[in-house]
Amino acid sequence: MPGGVKDPPRLSADPPSAETSLSPTLGPRFRPPAARAGIVTRTALIERLTASDSPVIALVAPPGYGKTTLLAQWVRRLGPRVAWVSCEKTDDDPAALWTAVATAIDAVAPLGPAASRLLAASGGSIGIVPAFVAAIEPIGPPMTIVLDHLEHVSSAESHAALAEFAMRVPPDWQLALASREPLPVPTARLRSQGRILELGSSELAMSEAEAQALMAGAGVDAQAALSGRLLQQTEGWPVGLYLAARAMKEGTPIGDFAFGGDDRWVGEYLRSELLSRVTADEARLLLRASVLDRLSGPLCDAIADVSGSSRVLEDLVGRNMLVVPLDRHREWYRYHHLLREHLQAELRVLSPDDIPELHSRAAAWYVANGMPEEAVEHAQAAADADLVAVLILELMSPVWASGRVETVLRWMQWLEGHPSASHYSAVMAHGSLIHALLGRAAESERWAEVAERLPSEAGQLPDGSSVAGTLDYMRANLARDGVPGMRREARAAWDGLGPASPYRATLAHIEGVSYLLERDLDRADAVMAHASDLAAAQGNMPFVSLILAERCVVATERNDWPVADSFSQRALRMVEDGGLDGYWTSALVFATAARSAAHGGDMPAARRLSRRAAQLRPLLTYALPVVAVQTLVELARAYLGFADQDGAAAALDQATRILHERPDLGTLPRTVASLQARVGEIRETTIGASSLTAAELRLVPLLPTHLSMREIGERLHISRNTVKSELISLYRKLGVSSRSEAVTRTSDLGLRI
Repeated sequence: MPGGVKDPPRLSADPPSAETSLSPTLGPRFRPPAARAGIVTRTALIERLTASDSPVIALVAPPGYGKTTLLAQWVRRLGPRVAWVSCEKTDDDPAALWTAVATAIDAVAPLGPAASRLLAASGGSIGIVPAFVAAIEPIGPPMTIVLDHLEHVSSAESHAALAEFAMRVPPDWQLALASREPLPVPTARLRSQGRILELGSSELAMSEAEAQALMAGAGVDAQAALSGRLLQQTEGWPVGLYLAARAMKEGTPIGDFAFGGDDRWVGEYLRSELLSRVTADEARLLLRASVLDRLSGPLCDAIADVSGSSRVLEDLVGRNMLVVPLDRHREWYRYHHLLREHLQAELRVLSPDDIPELHSRAAAWYVANGMPEEAVEHAQAAADADLVAVLILELMSPVWASGRVETVLRWMQWLEGHPSASHYSAVMAHGSLIHALLGRAAESERWAEVAERLPSEAGQLPDGSSVAGTLDYMRANLARDGVPGMRREARAAWDGLGPASPYRATLAHIEGVSYLLERDLDRADAVMAHASDLAAAQGNMPFVSLILAERCVVATERNDWPVADSFSQRALRMVEDGGLDGYWTSALVFATAARSAAHGGDMPAARRLSRRAAQLRPLLTYALPVVAVQTLVELARAYLGFADQDGAAAALDQATRILHERPDLGTLPRTVASLQARVGEIRETTIGASSLTAAELRLVPLLPTHLSMREIGERLHISRNTVKSELISLYRKLGVSSRSEAVTRTSDLGLRI
């Protein structure tokens, strides 16, 4: 959010989880599970995988078919160049997912800074996939990427990016995907191209020889065990055969054993052969802890209201009770998936009324132990909207800064359905600004109206701010009451925000800009300098770069070009060093740098920088009008500096539309009108990329993807016909006649992300 964005994480950082909060090294999810005694080697399937040159390997089957085991055996055959990721719920955000993939790749072969910048600037959306592939391809030799448990990834953005990656796997690389659910890749298209190897339940079912090996490994008379209908009844289901062997090992007569071959039978086995061997206290702990993705002794103590859970968990691991350790220190564990699902089903039947309370205790424990993000899901499951609101207010800024935009939006969409939550209007106010930063002006307005329609709340937010101060902060950013109003609202917000609020730099910036738009340049520069100090003290480098660009504008208004150039270069270095190309705050940086370069006669640099600014034009709307129009004005001046009439006209046309919604922006309307008059004085014109509208620029990152016009329209919330008409206009301006030619042309022009 404005003023609340901090440096993005590096690729070496794990996505947030209980494991990564405890261990500085790569966690177990970045390694295939170790081989265990008694595990049957799936030789025929391994040979099939090893012999395949298909870019995509797909393993899709219900639980218990040995997908993970097979992949682990296969990659051990492949050698060290394997990037393994066991997906978790936290990966259901494209930024988190691609950060995990990049982390796994980087552990095998170091990635260059380009990949880090891509992920930090993009939020992991589909548009960066072509560039990400280009960034990883040179690290050769080829590598195999494994994404296990992909059923945890369900967001539309993540699915679209995965599908695009599957279509663009680098030559001789392989992408192996394992899931209980249908894969989010264009399977039919890959199949028709001969680019996918698919293994399902029938292929993963055990042969008679493999079943015999499993039984023998379990110490069971394989010939006797398989003499009847066992293999037929289980249909070769590996976990069914394994559990049958365990039951027989425990003394169940082979001849008396009957199987249904389905999950019901697994439940019966778990109850009779596994859970019957635990004490009543252990059974109660197992049942209540099934609400948890991960287990630790202290956490289990808290939710089950017991003590000594650490010892119990360690003992259960030693007794092979389907509890799996997740770290070397035996601090964190998880259930085997089948055991957890069975226990959850039992809990829903036996104690449904206890489930919200268990989630509530889990949320409280995570909050008390400094893991607020892990607390959100449990607070939602407990229907504790008040706690969810408090957690979102604490988390939205750092999570947004990490690039996980989808995670923040998903939290806020959940809360949107709970308007009685405490601090609801404050969350809606921040949500309005989030939509504004994404270029979604209509949504920003809608959320702002909701925030202002609710009754005023008393009390303080977690950071010490008042709700009234937060609403004033929103109003100051949206600038709906013009320059005097935004300064008045900024001052009111200053009194209402907590002393440690990360948004104070934003308020100082708004006040400084208000003076700039009234041409009180001395006061504007002094307040901007204070805003820069506040942002730097908070480590908010994207916002520091924006303020440096503002001070560049002040210097150009004074016609002090040496100072302007100094501010411009400092801001540009900050953006480039930090990989901040895709940030909303960087648009003004690129625009002022382009104008500065044009003024200094460096036209190639001016054109290059203007293209970088133009890529961010879709984010510039009336929702955050001041910086949007400032950027478009500086960009138009740069275009005029190298006589690009169409580029200047397109930028000024967009500025005019913003001013139609926000007309009272000080000197900006007169400046736009003056520049439009200058555009008419340029006689020569050549329609080109610089004349693309913001709507047309939205299409550019999607052109190289596999998405059809209909699918592009669905992503952008516009009709297929609108996409078609915008594409026709884009082709005309680029001088091309097809999508493939447009991709090549935009790449040549440097318009691709």
